[in-house]
Amino acid sequence: MFHYTVETDKPIEEAVSSLEASLKEEKFGVLWHFDIKETLESKGLEFEQPYRVLEVCNPQEAKNVLEENQMVGYFLPCKMVVYEDGGTTKIGLPKPTALIEMVNDDALKQFAQDIEDRLVTCMDRAV
Repeated sequence: MFHYTVETDKPIEEAVSSLEASLKEEKFGVLWHFDIKETLESKGLEFEQPYRVLEVCNPQEAKNVLEENQMVGYFLPCKMVVYEDGGTTKIGLPKPTALIEMVNDDALKQFAQDIEDRLVTCMDRAV
């Protein structure tokens, strides 16, 4: 699977807040919030499903990985999503280990695994 996704009974806003708090514990900050529903509606398009995209970053880890291989910048910052699906709130992300395979650089696999493990821990704590 290219992604990791968890489910929670929390409403979207509460799930986003919980995720942000969990990310801070791992020294990840949210650089950008993108509310897809709100943006599409502002463009005159009807979209009923709440869907948030968060771009998250740990500055030290970003520096380390970019010094190793600048192509990784294509995947930075890390994207996480919080959305509603069939009445259930889901939190997900594309796995850094899956993305790093596209760069074909074995030296980066451990970086990706570490970041993935930490982000998965944040998601699991947020539910």
